[in-house]
Amino acid sequence: MSTKPILIDCRYVFPKYAAAYLIVEKKRALFVENNTSHAVLILLDELAKAGLKPTQVEYLIVTHAHLDHAGGSSALIQACPNATLLAHPRAAKHLIDPSKLIQGARQVYGDQVFEELYGQIDPIPANRVREIQDGEEIEFGSRLLRFFYTRGHAKHHFCVFDSRANGVFTGDSFGIAYPALQRKGLFIFPSTSPVDFEPNEARISIQKIMDSGAERAYLTHFGEVGEMSQAAGQLLGHLDFHEKLLDRVVSSNLDDKEKLSFCQKELNSYFHEKLSLIGLGSDSLLWDILRPDIELNAAGLVYASQKRKTA
Repeated sequence: MSTKPILIDCRYVFPKYAAAYLIVEKKRALFVENNTSHAVLILLDELAKAGLKPTQVEYLIVTHAHLDHAGGSSALIQACPNATLLAHPRAAKHLIDPSKLIQGARQVYGDQVFEELYGQIDPIPANRVREIQDGEEIEFGSRLLRFFYTRGHAKHHFCVFDSRANGVFTGDSFGIAYPALQRKGLFIFPSTSPVDFEPNEARISIQKIMDSGAERAYLTHFGEVGEMSQAAGQLLGHLDFHEKLLDRVVSSNLDDKEKLSFCQKELNSYFHEKLSLIGLGSDSLLWDILRPDIELNAAGLVYASQKRKTA
């Protein structure tokens, strides 16, 4: 039996964009990240390939409540009758009562796009949800799973250290590394999407992940990263740029629409320069992949600037 978790491409938005992971311990199983209701059949198919049934799934773990990580939780927990959802206390509340998550996403995307991306999201019974505390540990077969809080991307975010794999499931706390961007070596960048981006907390989270001693990170976006020190260095450098851009936005006299346009333009130029340095700057396909994250990162910086001005 492999020590590594099974990587599952949830086929969210486009291939190799969002992952879930399956851990099998003899006749027991758990999922890390539940993606959306549209991915549940994919997750259950991987479970069947591993020779297990939905009744043998014990835990569903979500690193945070953003819908590309947790939107499928209600559908998956209905399909796995013996499973318990493990979540940060703040995330647990939103999954037990997802009305605010749904309302916010519908406002951003509109009803049609929301349905296409996320499908049905139902409340999860409170007795099937377990709130996980910072530093809590759970034995799962030959593995010890240790949970630790990692703010910066979201206040309700945690990471999970897997002792047997010597790896950390990092959610969005250790950046994004799409396979298409790795052709010239590691290229990883942070997510500063709304609504909780805090540069200092993001740096602290990276340090916590490094301090775990893990040899690899299991990213939701996307897959395994083994060059931990190199990845941390890139992420910290990118965070420096994002924070300086945030400072410029805070000190500007631009309105919110102008701020968003300014941030998108600056981030486009920044990433074009970085990709050009490794010979990928002219690849239009990569820009199709990067565009949604640049737009989300820009929106997160604008939101962070609003919070700073009202603080």
